[in-house]
Amino acid sequence: MTPQKRQLMQDSFSRSETLQFYKAELLEVETDFVSIKIPKMELMTRKAGMFNGAMIASLVDVSSGYAAVSHYEQDCYVVTVELKVNYLRPAMGDALVSKSFVVKGGSKISVIRTEIYTIHDGNDSESHVATSLVTMMKIK
Repeated sequence: MTPQKRQLMQDSFSRSETLQFYKAELLEVETDFVSIKIPKMELMTRKAGMFNGAMIASLVDVSSGYAAVSHYEQDCYVVTVELKVNYLRPAMGDALVSKSFVVKGGSKISVIRTEIYTIHDGNDSESHVATSLVTMMKIK
């Protein structure tokens, strides 16, 4: 990935009001791979303290979109065609971390696998809480 493309992606990420609201952090961006971290906030959780499934699905969608964009050399815009999430266990932790990998990048359609983990402050261990497969379409 060129430095210019990396900067375009970072700028896009920084402009997103939703990602600002979630206090999201772009951990890693490479060609065909993106990782994002979102710290826990009360509005993201259920009464038992676990992250709400909608928050996980939202992170899957955003992370998969950025991974799809990372595949293309030029700046582009993608939209979600299909998103499937399997929730593996209750998402208990202090933050969510996504790891999105482009499985197949085509000229218009890309398939992305996104794994979601929880992490605990002061502990490097991750707990795998969701796995997903997402189809994105390049429209620009």
